[in-house]
Amino acid sequence: DESASSVLRSNIINLVGLFRIMLGGLSPEEDAIIDRAITETYALKDITADSDFRNIEAPLMSDFELVLSGMEGGESLAQRLTKYTKGTWAGFINKPSNVDINAKFIVFSVRDMEDELKPVAMYIIMHYIWNAIRKNIKKRLLVIDEAWWMMKSEDTASFLLGLAKRGRKYYLGLATITQDVDDFLKSPYGLPIITNSSIQMLLKQSTSSIDKLQQVFNLTDEEKYLLLESDVGEGIFFAGLKHVAIKIIASYTEDQIITSDPSQLLSIKKAKDELSQTEPHTQAKL
Repeated sequence: DESASSVLRSNIINLVGLFRIMLGGLSPEEDAIIDRAITETYALKDITADSDFRNIEAPLMSDFELVLSGMEGGESLAQRLTKYTKGTWAGFINKPSNVDINAKFIVFSVRDMEDELKPVAMYIIMHYIWNAIRKNIKKRLLVIDEAWWMMKSEDTASFLLGLAKRGRKYYLGLATITQDVDDFLKSPYGLPIITNSSIQMLLKQSTSSIDKLQQVFNLTDEEKYLLLESDVGEGIFFAGLKHVAIKIIASYTEDQIITSDPSQLLSIKKAKDELSQTEPHTQAKL
């Protein structure tokens, strides 16, 4: 088990990274002020390296803002935080989490969030999950869709790489999914994340990214053209040094659940509407 001091230190480092994203970057001086403000905010709740803080309620963003605004050099930083504590986004960030992390299947969706907020939300979610994983070790699989969003910030990208490297220690499997592998690889953390994966899978690719992928994944020319000409569900599966072409065939039920085809979605909605209209009549006959 990790000591209380190492858990607290890790939390502070991760929170400094979060504020870099929220505030659009920090100077070295601002970084130091944020670090000290986090430490003082925790201390006000009796959360220190020498205390047992497992059952202590964590401070809120508004608590941190109050401490920060009273520090020399912290007033302007606190002002920049107001949109997260009093503005439009206060409802998302400035309150305790109510997620039951012990449920068997949990989905954190950021699909409908503003693009500006997504990197912040993904970092908070990942940090929350990481703390829960370390607190209670059991077999888990963490799946991150649209992982290229996390590559847009150095802090979120480095955090994801840390998960890829350290997850096994906590019985965690990590799967990253992205539609834009080229964007994923533009980050200096992209390739290390891929090389830390025991298996990979590539589906249909565009001509703009295929040459780079050929180099990264050591593709033959035949595999390169296969990826350019693949249909939906076709691609190449990698396990170690072995490559094999695959075709994924979903069952009818799986297809109904996972499809993103607008025409299929409209058909499913129409069928549900028709079913809901017939159900009252069926019940009346009974």
